[in-house]
Amino acid sequence: MIENIEALDKVREAAAQVLAGTDCRILVCSGTGCIATGSEKIYEKFVEICKDAPGITLEFSACGGHDGEKSVGVKHTGCQGICELGPLVRIQKGAVSVQYTKVQLSDCEEIFNQSVLGDGVVDRLLYTQNGESYVHPEDIPFLAKQTRIVLENCGKFDAESLEEYLVSGGFKALERAMTEMTPDQVIDEVDKSGLRGRGGGGFPAGRKWKQVARQKETCRYVVCNGDEGDPGAFMDGSVMEGDPFKLIEGMMIAAYAVKAEHGYIYVRAEYPNSVRRLRNAIAQLEEHGLLGDNIMGTGFNFHMHINRGAGAFVCGEGSALTASIEGSRGMPRVKPPRTVEKGLWEKPTVLNNVETYANVPKIILQGADWFRSIGTAGSPGCKTFSLTGSIQNTGLIEVPMGTTLREIIFDIGGGLKSGGKFKAVQIGGPSGGCLVEKHLDEPLDFDSVKKFDAIVGSGGLVVMDEHTCMVEVARFFMSFTQRESCGKCIPCREGTKRMLEILERIVDGKGELEDLDKLEELATMIRTMALCGLGKSAPLPVLSTLKVFKDEYIEHIVDKKCRAHVCSAMRKYVIDPNKCIGCSKCSRNCPVGAISGKIKAAHTIDPATCIKCNACRENCAFDAIYIEG
Repeated sequence: MIENIEALDKVREAAAQVLAGTDCRILVCSGTGCIATGSEKIYEKFVEICKDAPGITLEFSACGGHDGEKSVGVKHTGCQGICELGPLVRIQKGAVSVQYTKVQLSDCEEIFNQSVLGDGVVDRLLYTQNGESYVHPEDIPFLAKQTRIVLENCGKFDAESLEEYLVSGGFKALERAMTEMTPDQVIDEVDKSGLRGRGGGGFPAGRKWKQVARQKETCRYVVCNGDEGDPGAFMDGSVMEGDPFKLIEGMMIAAYAVKAEHGYIYVRAEYPNSVRRLRNAIAQLEEHGLLGDNIMGTGFNFHMHINRGAGAFVCGEGSALTASIEGSRGMPRVKPPRTVEKGLWEKPTVLNNVETYANVPKIILQGADWFRSIGTAGSPGCKTFSLTGSIQNTGLIEVPMGTTLREIIFDIGGGLKSGGKFKAVQIGGPSGGCLVEKHLDEPLDFDSVKKFDAIVGSGGLVVMDEHTCMVEVARFFMSFTQRESCGKCIPCREGTKRMLEILERIVDGKGELEDLDKLEELATMIRTMALCGLGKSAPLPVLSTLKVFKDEYIEHIVDKKCRAHVCSAMRKYVIDPNKCIGCSKCSRNCPVGAISGKIKAAHTIDPATCIKCNACRENCAFDAIYIEG
C-alpha cells in the first residue's frame, strides 16, 4: 500500500533497480492487430523457450537473475506501430533494441539463440524499405519521422505493469499537481498549453475544465470518451490497451483540478483487450492505494468505473454518451445546458477523449510552453493518426499538428502500394471529408482542414489511389452515418436517408443531373438543422467529393461509366477476340449463361444477360476478358 508521496518514490526507485537488473527483455506486441495475427502464441512460445533454456531465469516482472544466470523478461507491450507487419517483437538489452517483423512460431528459437543468448540478428525478419534493412526501431523511417508524446511508452514497456509505468515516469505529474499546484493552477497550465480536444471537435480542454470548476454544484464527474467508432480508426483503442495507466493519470489530474471524486471510462464492447487492460490497471492502482479514498495521504478521493458501450456511433457524442452511462438509450439532447453544466446525472462533467487525457501528464511535468513549442499556434502538440488504405506502411502514428499530408503519406507511410497514383485521403471518418493532391502540402490541424469541407476528427486517415471510385466512397460513408443515426431529429434521420437513396441511384446508373443539386440542398439542410455535431457533419464526405470530384458524379450520370470500375452496375465485360482461344471455360463458369461461342472460336458476352459477377475474368487463363472503359 502506497500511503504517501515518499512511499511512491521508493516503489519507483525499487522498480527501476530491478528493471536495470534484467539482462534481456523480449517485448511482444500485444496490440489488437498483432493479437489477431498470432502474437499471443508467440508470447507463450518465448515463455516456454525461456523456461527450458539452461542458465536462464524467466521473470514475469522486472527482476534480476539468480546468481550466475541470465535474467530474461517476456512482456506484453502495447502497439509497436507498424501494424501491417505483425506479429512484432522487440529484443531489448539495456538501451538497445532490435525490431523484428512478421514473426512466426518457427522463428522464436532462432531469435532466442541469435538475439537473446547472443548479440546477432535474424536478417530476414528485419524491417526493410527500398532494399535497406533496419535493425533498431528508432532507425526505421516509419517510426523515426514521428514525434511520440501520447504513444511514447507504447511498445517499450509492459502494458500490464504498474511498476514499469512508474519507471517510465508515471504518476510524477499527478505527484507534482497534488503537492506543488492548486487545482486552479493545474487548470491554468492546461489552458495555457492550448491543448484542444482530440476527439474531433477541437474544443480547448482548459476552457472546458474552467467551466466545470466554476459551477456552484460541488458534485462533479470526469468522463473519458473511449467510444472510437470511425471505420479504420484505432488510435484511442491502442492507447487504452498500450498505456492504460497514462490515461488514468490524466483523468486523475483532471479530477483533482475540478474537484471530482468519480471518473468513468466509456469503452465500446468491440475493444475487449482495452477493457481487460483498463480493469487490470484499475485493480493494481486500488490495491496500491493510488485509487480510492485519501490517495497518498493528500485528502484527494477518486474512484474509477468502466462502462462498455454497445457500439452505437452516436454514443461518441457527449450527451448521448452520458445518457448511455446512465442506462438510457444513447441519444443526443438539445443544448443548452451543455455537459459542463449538466452532464452525467445532470451534474457538471469534464468530458474528453482518451488522447486528450493522455496528453495531460506531460503538460503538467514539462509545462505549457513546452507543449506550445510543438505543432501550430492554433493547434499545439501532436496528433495520433491511424494510417490505412492503399499505403505501403499502415499503422499507428503520432506527428506534430501542422504536419503535411505529403510527409505523412510519403515520408512516414512509404508512399502508395505498388507505386499507385495518389487520389485522395478520407480524413475524419464518416463525418469528415476528402483531401486531394492539391492539399498534400497543406498543414493538418483543426483550423486548416475546415477550409476544405473536412475535419481532423479523431484522426483516421484512409489513403486512396486511382482505383477508388469517389462516388462509391461517398455512398459508403453516407450508408454508415444513415445506419448509425439515432433517429431523434428529422433532418438527420430523414435527410441522410434521402441522400443515401440518391447516391445509390447514381452508382446503380440511374442518376439524373438534378440529383446533384438535391444532394447539395439536403446536405445544407442537415448541416444547419441537425440536433448534434455528428448529424451536422454527416454530409461532409458528400460535399467534399462533390466539390473536388464532380466530374466523376457527372460521368456516372451522363456516361453511365465508373472510371475505377468499382460500381458493378456500370461494368461492361468484353472478350478480346485476339486473346480468346475458345476454350469455353468462361461460359462453363457463367452462372446465368451470358457467354456464347463455339469451341476454338472467340466467345462473346451478352451485356443484357450479364450480372457482372466477375466469374468469367476469374476463370479466364488467357487474360482475354476486360472491363470496357
